[in-house]
Amino acid sequence: MEPRNSELIKKDILDALETVIDPELGVDIVNLGLIYSVDLKEDGLCIVQMTLTTMGCPLTNLLADMVERSLDGIAEVKKVEVEFVWEPAWTMDRMTSYAKMALGIH
Repeated sequence: MEPRNSELIKKDILDALETVIDPELGVDIVNLGLIYSVDLKEDGLCIVQMTLTTMGCPLTNLLADMVERSLDGIAEVKKVEVEFVWEPAWTMDRMTSYAKMALGIH
């Protein structure tokens, strides 16, 4: 089987991350703008850099577990590391139009 294009794999990863719903806001973490970067290494290690809407969020471990589980179905992803970053700080400007509409923000 021929290896898949890295852009297709990245799209699959982002699509999978869109299934991770922030339990407090009810919107997925991609549209909320919480995903800062996704890097898939040659050995199948997928490093997801993300942030949270507030520092000290009690859902940190839960969201990391949800991110790991969401990527289980992607063959090229062998292991997932979730890194929480706080710079740049998250702001509502990072949200997509969809997220703003879902939360009633104009």
